[in-house]
This record gives sequence, C-alpha cells and structure tokens, in this order.
Amino acid sequence: MIQFRKIWCSTYRLLFVLIIGAAATVITCQAVNPPFVIKHLGDGQSIVQIDEQRKYLLLPVEEASPEAKLYMIADNDVVRSMNVRLAINKIDYFVPVDMTGFKNKQLSFNFQLIADSALCWDEIKLSDEFDSFNREVFRPVYHFTPAYGWMNDPNGMVYKDGIYHLFYQYNPYGSMWGNMHWGHATTKDLVNWEHQPEAIVPDALGTIFSGSCVVDKDNTAGFGAGAIIAFYTSAGERQVQSMAYSLDNGKTFKKYARNPILTSTQRDFRDPKVFWHNDTHKWVMILAVGQEMQIYSSPNLKDWTYESCFGEGQGAHGGVWECPDLIELPIENTELKKWVLICNLNPGGPFGGSATQYFVGDFDGKTFVNDSPKKTKWMDWGKDHYATVTWSNAPEGRHIALAWMSNWQYANEVPTKQFRSANSVPRDLSLYTSEGETYVKVVPSPELLNMRDKGTKKRTFKVDRTYNLDKLLNDNTGTYEIEMTIQNKNADVIGMQLFNSKGEEVDLYYNMVEKQFTMDRTKSGNVAFSKEFPAVTVAPVDGTNEMTLRIFVDKSSLEIFGNGGRFVMTNLVFPSEPYNRISFYAKGGSYAVTSFTVYKLSVK
Repeated sequence: MIQFRKIWCSTYRLLFVLIIGAAATVITCQAVNPPFVIKHLGDGQSIVQIDEQRKYLLLPVEEASPEAKLYMIADNDVVRSMNVRLAINKIDYFVPVDMTGFKNKQLSFNFQLIADSALCWDEIKLSDEFDSFNREVFRPVYHFTPAYGWMNDPNGMVYKDGIYHLFYQYNPYGSMWGNMHWGHATTKDLVNWEHQPEAIVPDALGTIFSGSCVVDKDNTAGFGAGAIIAFYTSAGERQVQSMAYSLDNGKTFKKYARNPILTSTQRDFRDPKVFWHNDTHKWVMILAVGQEMQIYSSPNLKDWTYESCFGEGQGAHGGVWECPDLIELPIENTELKKWVLICNLNPGGPFGGSATQYFVGDFDGKTFVNDSPKKTKWMDWGKDHYATVTWSNAPEGRHIALAWMSNWQYANEVPTKQFRSANSVPRDLSLYTSEGETYVKVVPSPELLNMRDKGTKKRTFKVDRTYNLDKLLNDNTGTYEIEMTIQNKNADVIGMQLFNSKGEEVDLYYNMVEKQFTMDRTKSGNVAFSKEFPAVTVAPVDGTNEMTLRIFVDKSSLEIFGNGGRFVMTNLVFPSEPYNRISFYAKGGSYAVTSFTVYKLSVK
C-alpha cells in the first residue's frame, strides 16, 4: 500500500516521500535538515522523530475525538506521557508540548490510538512560540483562569513572604479534564495574577490530584526551616498520598524519594489537607475517603498515624466526598471559636451536581465532633461553587477561601475552547449565630475593593410595581459590581432582572413569605450546551426588612453576597452581550432601594 501525506513545515520546501514497506509509511519534509519524520506503523500507532530541536511540538486538538496516547521519548527513554484528543476531522485549537530541557538528546514521540488518515498528521508543527493571546469572549477579567488548557480544583494554596501561591488541577494538553498536573500562579493582592511554570507533573506513581501545602517553619520534616511542603494524591491504578518540597519559596519542587507516604485499600482515597495543630504539637492530615473523612497525625510530615474518621450519618451523601479542609474560625460578637470541616461532594448538591457543604463543631487534634449532626449546611447556594479550600499560613490569622467556579454536570461542555474554568473571587470566612445555630459567613475579600472605580450612584427610589434603570454603565464591558440596600415596606416579592438588548436576562428575587432568595438563569444567554445548565437556585434568608446585596458580574459569572455574607450564590452565565439594564419589580406591596451604586471593576 502506498500513502501520500503532506506535512507543513514552516519555511521548509515541501516534498512527498514515498516509502513502500510492509511495516511502515514514512512522511518527511525535505530540507537540508528535515525538522521531523512521521512513521506510520499500522493499527493506529505512529512514531514522530524530531530532527530539529524547537521549543514546542504543537498538536492540533479536536474535542469530539477520543483520546490518543502519546509518549515523549528522549534517547529511547520515556520521559513523559499524555492523553490528547488529536484532530481527526477538524481543529478546535492547538496545544504545546514543551521540549526544552533535552538538549543533545534525540527526541521522538510514540503516538497510539490515532488513525493514519487523521487530520492531525497534516497539521502537527514545530515552533519556538505558542500563541496564548486571549480570544475568548467569555474569559473573566478579574477571576483567575489558566492561560490555556483545563483547570479544576484549587490546590496547595499557601502564603509566604508576601506572596499568595495558587496551585490548581491542570491539563496543559487540552481544555477538557485529563493529564492532571499542578499548575501554578502567584499574586500579591489576590486580584492580579502571574502565571508560573507547572509545579508538579505526573510520574511513575500516577497523575497529580488535589492536595495542600504548608510552611514547615521549624524544619520538622528535615528539608530545611521554612520549606514549602506539598501534599498531593498520586493517582495511578490506586490513589496514594505523596509529598514534594520547595526550598526556593515555591518556584520549584522536588518529590520526596520515599513516596508514597500514605496508602490505603480504599479506591477513593485523596485530597490531603495538612495543617499544624497547636494544642497537640502535631501535624494533622484530613483525607477524603469514599463518603467519609479520615484524620491522621504526624510529628514530622513523613510518618502518619490514623486517628479517627467522620461522616457516617452526617450531612449530604449523594456522591463521593472530596477536597476537605479543617479550620478554626471566630464567632462574630463573641470571644469564642469553633472548628469548621469543609466537605465538597459530587454529585449531591442542592441543585444537582457538585457543591460545598460544611460542618461546625469541635476538634481536639484527633476527632472532629459535629454540633448539628441532623443538619446539612451549604457554603454557597449556586450551582458553580466547588472544591472550596483555604490558604494555609494566611496573614493576620485570616481564613481566605477559593472555589472552582463550575459544576461537574457540564464543566467539560461550557462554551469556551482556549481554556475551561475559572476560580471564584477570594472570600474571607468567619462564623455567626442565628436561632441557636452557628453558620459560616462568607464575604468578598477586602482586596477586591481595589478594583473599583469611583462608582455611579443612583438616588433612592421606590418600587411599587416596576422601576427601570435603562443603563447601568456607559461603555459596559461586562465587569462590574452592584452594591445596594433595600428597605421593604410590605412587598411579598422583591425582584430585579439584569438583562441586555438581546432579551437575555437573569431574574433575582426575594420571596419574603418563604424567606428565600432565588436566581433564575434559564434565559441568561447560551444555556443550550447542557440540559443541566438552565437552572433556578434558591437560598434561605433571614426574615428582615432591610437587605444588602453585593453582586459581582464578570464576563461569564454572577456572584451574589447577601446580607453581609449570610448567604452566597455563585452561578455561571454566558450572555451574548453584557447585561446593562436592570428592572426592579414588586409583588404584594412596595419597597425602597435606599442606596444603589455600580462600580466598574478592573485589574492591572
């Protein structure tokens, strides 16, 4: 059989090379030094030999394609493996494979599970550059997103020497879940982010799942005082816990030579959160194991002792428990503190899919006891708030949380391609009491105030049926904050609709009789990509006649903080143009909007 294949090779003159043989068809680029050679071996297997060292091999991706398996080989040794949805019929985008660090080595790639006739063979390129310029209309402005590729859970969040480090579940080889690495970004102000090189990459133990970091101030592990130590799940055939350490303030990590440090017979055994417990003078690790949390202790971060488990008969159990956190928070207006166990689960959220629940109680270094075992408490009442964890070693005793702003029901399907997923805005956590129960209060971190312009204020107005504001902002780019105070007279429903000239709208309203706040995004814009996306989400609210709202609007999200953080609702939206109008309405009576300010939000 004779095959022809055309390979585009930058500035090189193209020739067709025919090789007739039983085992392989070879396609090359004729030049003084051909950049690469493709050898098809049959049965969906091919070899690409790199004959000219460049920084990147650019791979064309088609998201509808099945995953192909790639092995990167240096001098006959496999140095990297990845799964890539290579283009068969069309190209959605390109992803880069970084080939730096292999000077004077012969590089090649073994491709498996991809047909000889696939489009990718015509489009694979070598390059010294990869264009990550943003082309996405839905990319947020002030929420963190990866430059390209897929992101889910925040990982290893730690503060040291004035820098907040964010690590995250990352796929550099496509904008759908897979190939889990720890991506890395840093910020000094929780608003302006700098992308950093990948921090922890897959190895023989598996891909790199979620985890945490600590600052080992007293050198308990022996790697050096002040070392940043990362704990993560190695996800191979089984899930085990591993450790890596950084001696350069998180820029690079070295994996512990005796990994794994903790194993189990349980299949779901992941997401270690580690912290120092002052009263027992030990490190504590809390792990998600099936539908419970397991607690371990250690004097040195290397040797771990099982202490207890928590979960049976507690909270929601509609899916697997994941991404735990255990923090001690102050109760407002008191001198008291309580421990909060954060537990993310998927599925089983109040409106389908993934969500964040929490428990308030006591912890003695070994056992967590829930104060309200019969009650389920949700940290956020939207559909797009998951994998919530807090920064370790945060300054001034703060507990700053960050969530993945999506839902596993449709995270792989949202209408972006260059990247997928953003994080929530950072949020400071504390506790408050209401009717004998203790709850988590969630407020936007104060650093977010620095994004505001001087604001556009409206005078007090009364709503007895409807009241319209035809323009929120001049030159509305879809990134703003609305802050308002509402004084109810006798209305049963206090409502408002954010909408645009296309008729796309988000309906927000208080039901004063039912003591609920609702967000309806069923007509918010593009909702057709998933049957699970059009949704109505509902939060319980206190029965008060004065209400405050802070509404953060970005290119593809709304985050609503009500009544000083006593309820929060986070939902994605994909409007074809920014919402620049708002209409207020009342049912059963009237109310007054006593303050209303719109702030444009921007970052450096």
